[in-house]
Amino acid sequence: MQFLLAFIVVGPLIGAVAALLPAPPGLKGKSPDQAVLRHGVTVTGAILIAAIVLALGFDHDHPSKMQATTDISWIPALDVRIHLGIDGISLPLLVLTALLTFLCALYSYFKMPEGPSPKAFVALVLVLESGTLATFAVLDLLLFFLAFEMVLIPMYFLIARWGGAQKQAAAWKFILYTLLGSVIMLLGLLLIGLRSGTFDMVALATDNGRGLTSSVQVIAVLAIGIGLAVKTPMWPLHSWLPDAHTAAPTVGSVLLAGVLLKMGTYGFVRILLPITPDGMQTFAPYLAASAVVGIIYGSLACLALARPGSKGDLKRLIAYSSVGHMGFVLLGIASMTPTGVNGALFANIAHGLITGLLFFLVGAVKDRYGTADLDTLSGATGAALYGRAPRLGGLLAFAAVASLGLPGLAGFWGEMLALFGAFDPADGLSRPAFLTFMSIGAFGTLLTAAYMLIVVRRVCMGEKREGPHRMADIQTYEFAAWTPLAALTVLAGLWPAVLLGLTDPAVQKLLAGGKS
Repeated sequence: MQFLLAFIVVGPLIGAVAALLPAPPGLKGKSPDQAVLRHGVTVTGAILIAAIVLALGFDHDHPSKMQATTDISWIPALDVRIHLGIDGISLPLLVLTALLTFLCALYSYFKMPEGPSPKAFVALVLVLESGTLATFAVLDLLLFFLAFEMVLIPMYFLIARWGGAQKQAAAWKFILYTLLGSVIMLLGLLLIGLRSGTFDMVALATDNGRGLTSSVQVIAVLAIGIGLAVKTPMWPLHSWLPDAHTAAPTVGSVLLAGVLLKMGTYGFVRILLPITPDGMQTFAPYLAASAVVGIIYGSLACLALARPGSKGDLKRLIAYSSVGHMGFVLLGIASMTPTGVNGALFANIAHGLITGLLFFLVGAVKDRYGTADLDTLSGATGAALYGRAPRLGGLLAFAAVASLGLPGLAGFWGEMLALFGAFDPADGLSRPAFLTFMSIGAFGTLLTAAYMLIVVRRVCMGEKREGPHRMADIQTYEFAAWTPLAALTVLAGLWPAVLLGLTDPAVQKLLAGGKS
């Protein structure tokens, strides 16, 4: 198990180096470009298999215990250790990352985005995967920071080199926002490590803030919280996200929404809740207030983009919807209750599955029509996907209703539990304030339903037209890349205990200061 977790974290890096080397003559085949794309599918597939084996070998009777741990001294002078491990909180995120990266590699093998050589593309995707997996597996604050930063450069180049219109500006905005947030976050992490005498996240979580004064905790939460909030993205630090999503290639958008945004909320749960509980309690009402403003703001922005005549871009609309969905995750975390935090973790996974699927589908619509502009798609009588490409239209409608939180699908449970957490927040938090936040959040679910149904009506319904507007339905490779996400969305919606059974004991232990 130790070796397996180390392989999952390091394997993509080795694969990235191998992708840049000249291919052996026997593996080149007729097309070296296809050979390197096949290499990407093979490496990400091996990592996914390893993640599934790790999940099967995980001790499900004790999900609150750190498992598959490796603890090696790395920089003795600073007491920095190569400390890896997983519990019920990080395991689902690890598997989600491995799955989405594999599906993106598979999709790219058949539909490589326009841009420079596939060699660099495959290497960047693998470095991105390694950094993300490491973020969810490391248990040392400085290693967490290094892993957190490791994903920025590959995502910058994926947007800047393989993106669409305005790609340079969007890539620069992404890197500047996230780097600025990260510098402030590093100061907070150093403050905790130097004041407590250790960077070990397990030891710090067990100490539960007893070794840190309240003022140190408040400063640390403010500094680390800014860095995490930029990545999440929390309103008002979200403005890099719509541009990045609109410009990114399809697989870039899928990985950005499905995986990278989760790193920010994971940091809140893994670092701030257990290590700085007093500081979190101070900032919880402000975090919740920002979260619900994000929910309403994201929904209103989507409604404005969905309105006829607004020239709204479908990818931009899905990006703004992420601001709203991540607002529910932050609201659950701000409640500081097991119910709310479990809801936040569930909503994280659900958002990764559903929004990943939505970006795949919107990318497919854009490829077929040459645009993601809603007004162009709708035309005089509607895009009529139900008539022209019934499977594509049906799957887009399915992803839209999953995103709006239909009961029985994955999107429902996380948002409901986050609202329940706000209904009865932790001791010391103002219940009237959180009841207000809960009411605003619940109203946000109605707005989400409104804009998603408008999108379905404008893109899927309408009069079927023949001639130049005929289009291909779902291709075999698309079916292979999208089916797992749709199936898991249904499975998580009908059987939420699979996820909650993993996260709940770990969350209870986390909030109890390391005591099961």
